[in-house]
Amino acid sequence: MARVTVEDCVLKVPNRFDLVLLAGQRARDISAGAPLTIDRDNDKNPVVSLREIADETVSLDALEAALIQGLQKHVEIDEPEEDEFDSMAGEIAAEMGEAMQSAELDEDVLTIHEGSEEMEEDAEGGAEDDLAGGLDEEESEI
Repeated sequence: MARVTVEDCVLKVPNRFDLVLLAGQRARDISAGAPLTIDRDNDKNPVVSLREIADETVSLDALEAALIQGLQKHVEIDEPEEDEFDSMAGEIAAEMGEAMQSAELDEDVLTIHEGSEEMEEDAEGGAEDDLAGGLDEEESEI
């Protein structure tokens, strides 16, 4: 690599290790198809990235953020905090679900109750017939 380029970059990024990481990230971005901010002049991607850092044509903060994101194994997703409206909406939905379930149960109970009344009527009519039939048989035996 051109020694002049590295010396120019050290003025912008004092830590050489950070410089290597940032230049490597920019070189990967260029390989992935990111647009160049300076003329290539027949240089390879690492040299172009160092020249871009030295000329301050790329944002070091953006490179650092891309580098950190690329190295992360587990990315935390910020979930929005539940506000008062969401909690009230959840409570209303729960109450409506309970009311609907209660209404369904009331319909089932009503259906069962109507069915039991019919069964009682059938049972009473059958019992009277049995009693009348049973008396007639006893009277005939006598």
